[in-house]
Amino acid sequence: MVTAILLAAGSSRRMGAPNKLLLPYRGKPLVAVTAENILAAGVGELVVITGYQAAETTAALHHLPARIIHNPDHDKGMTGSIRTGVGAANGDGFMICLADMALITPGEYILLIEAFDREFSRDIHCIGLPGYQGQKGNPVLFSSLWREAILQHPEEDGCRTLVRSHPQHHFHIPMPTDHILRDIDSPTDYDELILRSK
Repeated sequence: MVTAILLAAGSSRRMGAPNKLLLPYRGKPLVAVTAENILAAGVGELVVITGYQAAETTAALHHLPARIIHNPDHDKGMTGSIRTGVGAANGDGFMICLADMALITPGEYILLIEAFDREFSRDIHCIGLPGYQGQKGNPVLFSSLWREAILQHPEEDGCRTLVRSHPQHHFHIPMPTDHILRDIDSPTDYDELILRSK
């Protein structure tokens, strides 16, 4: 079983005043669309990590079967939210998802989960890296055997150093679209997202 850990704690400073995760997309808050796409892929469990505007984010997800956990130290960097999710997660693997990547389809999440399941049977320490035309994207998938390493990881801005330190366990997942590269950081990114949905 793969647990999806959805990071929804950031303050989206680059967006300006609005919280990007609560902006409307296809008639719903952006974070809800991302969560629904993950759940539609049949993931074993969805754990959502909240932080900034936690009450509003939780309300946007109230209709979904997700386990929501607040990270009180969300302003100290992404790694704390990853640790919060990993510490609560179950299963053979963790899929670290970004809440602003609403373009990734359920079918693409299924592709990632199935690739992880195949690789895990060969390498129980596997780390899955999705890519599109030579560019690495998100979500990254970790075997649950990396739990303690992630929980002890000292850097604040993610687990890149941990990933780079173990290339022998990498497996690459070619993706059919650039959706794994498309997060929403700025008003321009959001405008492009809306245009692509028309």
